Amino acid sequence: MITIANADAALKDYYLDAVNAQLSGEVSPFFNAIAKTGENVFGKDVKLAIARGGMAGVVAGAEDGELPSPRSNRYYGVTLPLKNVYGTIEISDKAMRASGNAAGAFVNLLNAEMEGLVAGAKANFARMLYGDGNGLLCTVVSKKSDFVLTVNSAKSFFKGLKVTVGAASAFDATIIAVDTQNGLITLDKDCKSVTFSGGEKISIAGAEGNEIIGLSGIFDGETLYGYDKGEETYFKPFVKHCAAASLTEGDIIDVIDGLEEVSDGKVNMILCSHKVRKQIAKLMTSSRRIVNTAEIAAGYSSIVINDVPVYADKFCPDNRIYFVNTDDFILNQLCDWAWLEDEGGRILKQVAGKAAYSATLVKYAELICKKPFAQGAIMLDKS
Repeated sequence: MITIANADAALKDYYLDAVNAQLSGEVSPFFNAIAKTGENVFGKDVKLAIARGGMAGVVAGAEDGELPSPRSNRYYGVTLPLKNVYGTIEISDKAMRASGNAAGAFVNLLNAEMEGLVAGAKANFARMLYGDGNGLLCTVVSKKSDFVLTVNSAKSFFKGLKVTVGAASAFDATIIAVDTQNGLITLDKDCKSVTFSGGEKISIAGAEGNEIIGLSGIFDGETLYGYDKGEETYFKPFVKHCAAASLTEGDIIDVIDGLEEVSDGKVNMILCSHKVRKQIAKLMTSSRRIVNTAEIAAGYSSIVINDVPVYADKFCPDNRIYFVNTDDFILNQLCDWAWLEDEGGRILKQVAGKAAYSATLVKYAELICKKPFAQGAIMLDKS
């Protein structure tokens, strides 16, 4: 007989291990390559001392000369709160009762819910790695009709997603249709009285300040981790602007070489959208190679430039090419994915006011780049 108790046991003893296995190394090439650790977590915060590096304090001198003075202010202190990442499944009481004594039917029900949860967790984590920590999805290009907006990219949207549209008077709405090919999203809210001038941000509702700080958060804005990029250039990544239509292989190599000259690291991964990777592939002639680097990217294929793999990711903006050293990134996490339990240790709980039960998966984490100045990007400007 299927009961809440044995359903709880299945979620805890079987599904949790399977979920963690899938979400530990099958998210994206970038996610797979970065370190994950709980060593820097203290309470609810990540606390990390970042060494400034450089050659100061190491000098040559005479045999009987003065020894070099120790460096002062050798570290940057970074303290950030862990972000809360949630995922929820819901099973109706009717579906549970319909399973009755048929364990196989209930397993199929749980499998379907867990597959959706894992797919959603993968997609959201992969998206946040490119985000700014505020759930930014795209910007408005224009208003096509009272309910339809043309946006610069619709690939991160899906039906039912709740968003905040940052117009002159910001408002929340739900996506009811998506046309990724033409860059159109349809809202459930009438925008007849709303004026759009272009460039208004559309973000996931309630996500502002609550998401992991990804690559956009590292490259955009005047500050990073509480430091002013203008005053502390250690936190200022390298940015090169190029006209999208005139991008050359030389532009890409210039960024790789430039980053290696200013840092003691090496670019080991280039990230871009599928559209941009096609453009890069056309630039390559006899030097083009297609490889499969399963040891770090779980079988993702890539183009190689100067021995650096170029990976396409659907969540990378079409107007950016990121150059990163994945050794400089740490995903700091309090624990692996875990179920939220009540005081009695139960995972499945009745949804208030509904004949249904829900279970919530949670992860507390934050991404930190130890060497922001050693990362780079090409911003592809419109011609």
